[in-house]
Amino acid sequence: MNLLDHPDAQALLDDAELSAAAVASCADALEGFLGRYLPRFYRKEQHGHARTILRGKLSGLQRKTTEPIATDAGQERRPLQLFVGAGGWDDQAVLGELRAHVATEIGHPEAVWVLDGSGFPKKGNDSCGVARQWCGRLGKVDNCQVGVFLAYVAPRGCALLDSRLYLPADWAADRKRRQRCHVPKEVVFAESWRLGLELLDRARATLPGQWVSGDDEFGRCTELRAALRLRRLRYVLDVPCNTLVRDVAERQPPARPGGRRRLPAFERVDHWVARQSKGRWRSVKVRDGEKGPRQVKVLLATVQTKDEGGCVGPSERLVVIRSCEAKPQTWYTLSNDREAKGEVGLGHYEVRSWVGWHHHMTLSLLALWFLQLERLRLGKKNTGGDGAAGQVVIHETAPRPTAQRRQDCQGGEQGIAA
Repeated sequence: MNLLDHPDAQALLDDAELSAAAVASCADALEGFLGRYLPRFYRKEQHGHARTILRGKLSGLQRKTTEPIATDAGQERRPLQLFVGAGGWDDQAVLGELRAHVATEIGHPEAVWVLDGSGFPKKGNDSCGVARQWCGRLGKVDNCQVGVFLAYVAPRGCALLDSRLYLPADWAADRKRRQRCHVPKEVVFAESWRLGLELLDRARATLPGQWVSGDDEFGRCTELRAALRLRRLRYVLDVPCNTLVRDVAERQPPARPGGRRRLPAFERVDHWVARQSKGRWRSVKVRDGEKGPRQVKVLLATVQTKDEGGCVGPSERLVVIRSCEAKPQTWYTLSNDREAKGEVGLGHYEVRSWVGWHHHMTLSLLALWFLQLERLRLGKKNTGGDGAAGQVVIHETAPRPTAQRRQDCQGGEQGIAA
């Protein structure tokens, strides 16, 4: 049967239709949106630059760096490059306004915070923080910059809230390179999970939310999971397949007659899963797909892990998800709960300094938030991949769900998911 012959097809097409008047209204909406944020840029000429950059990021330009944006707007390139690359305005002042705006529009007490690392391929060694490290976009270790991002997912919508450039340890200790890229003196080396926790703490001062999600770059860190428990936050975090666990329900025979039954030895989680009976797995419907309901197999257990010092941690809930394909994929997730990037040119930048990277990301986050607001205003209309706020924008705004993240079962180093 042709897809268009499906009984629901016409209703879906009608819902996807976006009138010319609705599209034209986006321009007026952008001016209203800018009225809230322009005061956070200190000088009058910065107001004009911010307006031009955001319009360019929301346009149909194939590449959204400052040069094509300036050409499209009929403006000189250099002032816009200075505004993004070295402008004297405060990213946190702008992002603080964004977080307050998000809290008003979509804030929800059961919202989910999503921690995500993203790599940006780079040539040469001059860009701030560039090094040979895992790049999810390329699926390998290569020359790139890595950013840590925080997203907010609530029933009414989602938003990308904050970002921080990761500086490898050798970069953070290199005085000459720091000076050349204008890295602030107070910036020191910090692991990506510490950067993510810093972003989370900053956002929680304004926004409500109880859940934290992230890939195995964050889930593997026992210190992060402990920090989230101290903050009374619930988490669902991926872990690598070589994570050592023990099932607290599996008791071994006592060492001597009359003694207490012993806890089992720790073993790799993929090895533990491999010896579980088929009866422990349950089928769960994830969502409806093009070929009908999409199902996965799920296995649940209460386990303990060890921290970096070898100490045994508290009990956590292990959730193993396996796809139902001929060659299934498997994901491993830990939780402490017992009850239950393209459209705006995020990766299109040519700046090399610390300030320039964060200025670019701040302006991109503003553009993404505007698109999310327009999607809500226009009744969740979907214009497809060619224009305004549609599915393409949502894929860029929120990191991919846990069950779509990369896993590496080679037993080696795990990287940052794309």
